[in-house]
Formats: sequence, C-alpha cells, structure tokens
Amino acid sequence: MSEPRELRFVHLGFGAEAVEYQEAWQEQRRVHAARFADEVPDTCLLLEHPPVYTAGRRTEDSERPLDGTPVVDVDRGGKITWHGPGQLVGYPILKLPRPVDVVAHVRRLEEALILTCAEFGLETSRVEGRSGVWVLGDPVDQRPALGGLSLDFDPRLQDEEFDPRLSGPEYAPSNAGQRREDRKLAAIGIRVAKGVTMHGFAMNCDPDNTWFDRIVPCGIRDAGVTSLSNELGRQVSVAEVLPVAEKHLRGVLEAAEPLPRAV
Repeated sequence: MSEPRELRFVHLGFGAEAVEYQEAWQEQRRVHAARFADEVPDTCLLLEHPPVYTAGRRTEDSERPLDGTPVVDVDRGGKITWHGPGQLVGYPILKLPRPVDVVAHVRRLEEALILTCAEFGLETSRVEGRSGVWVLGDPVDQRPALGGLSLDFDPRLQDEEFDPRLSGPEYAPSNAGQRREDRKLAAIGIRVAKGVTMHGFAMNCDPDNTWFDRIVPCGIRDAGVTSLSNELGRQVSVAEVLPVAEKHLRGVLEAAEPLPRAV
C-alpha cells in the first residue's frame, strides 16, 4: 500500500481579486518546477479569471473570435475556450508515475466534478470522445426543430463549413439548453511535463455564457455550454461551489493510486 497522497489547496483570488490569466500561468509554472523538485506537495490552485479566451494547441483559425478579440495561446491540449467571472478554475499540479496516464488523470478530474454537481442535485456525465462534464440532452429525434427545419436539414449536420457564430441565437452555444442538446458544464484541458500535470478544469457556476457564442467552444459545433445556475434555475456562485469542489477533488485525488500508462 503506497503512502496516502497529500493535496494542498491554494486560493489565488476570486471576485474583485480575480487573477489575470498570464499571472496565473506564471504561478503554475513556478509551482510546477517546485513540485518536480519535490519542494512542495501536490498542489491545486483555485481561482477565477477576468474574461479571457485561451486556445490550446489544436485550435483552428476558424474557431477563434470573428471580431479579432485577443486570444492567449497556451501549451495545454484541447482547443479554444473562455474563462471569466462566475467560473471556478482549478489547476491541479500533481506528480504522477511516468509515463503519465493522461486519460486516467482527466477521468479523475471529471469524477470529482461529477460528484460536485451531484451534491447540488444535478446529474452530469461524460460524453464518449469529448472530455469534460456534460449535461445530456434529449435523444436527437425528440429535440425541437431549429428554425422550422426538420433534423434532416439541420445545417450543422450537413454543412462542414457551418458557422454557428453567423447564424443567429437559435444556434448559439449558450442556448443549447433551450434546444435540449448536450451541453458542457465543465471543460478540462491539461499538459504534462516531466511527469507533473499543469492546467486543469473550468467549471461554470454562474458565468455569462454568451461569451462562448463568439467562438466555437472546444471546436464542437453540435453541442453547447451551460452552468450550474442555468440547470438548477437559481444563482449558484463560485463561493458556494468552492468548498464542495475542494472536498471532492481531495477525496478523488488523494485516494487515487495512479499507475503508469501501459506501453
């Protein structure tokens, strides 16, 4: 039996003290180096950001804001997303056995966030092939038709060039709940360097989700985004979610016995 893992939580700043993305990224790098050198224990940074778009390595030009809004290109996996007020961001900086099983790490983060949502009375799940935590929509054949179109003519399914940003609010990612489609409540994007993880998750508590309408969130055109507040029909603040998320992150990550990836 291995030694129990110790996970340290650091609150970097929320609300009026929200942390600029570049500043938090610099702090991640500092903690990452210290964790690699065994100068600090496994550490999870928790914070809010002022509004910012960040693009992972696989982001395509066609997924960026049409109006030229600045985007921070980052060294995590995944595509473009938005961070901002009303969103709980967590950066777990953990030393894992090499070669690191990245998928298993992502699954553990998803599990902690699914348990967090469940404590608020919201059932969430995973979607095959799409990381993150999702609220599942209705079966396709039971969803309302868009703009009077039958599903056979849904342009998102027929037109590879379809761009939801140019097609009105009925296609906006923030309105996926009204369309009863799958919608992402928490996004996950990570990087592993020298056996230590960086980046992490962003969980929508009560953000203005119309920020997502200016991009193609995570490169996904046929689903949308949501928040705890949207789904539960009441205001659920970051401050309310913070201790619950921390409890479940601690429970899942401290109890885990990570194994190296099979090669």
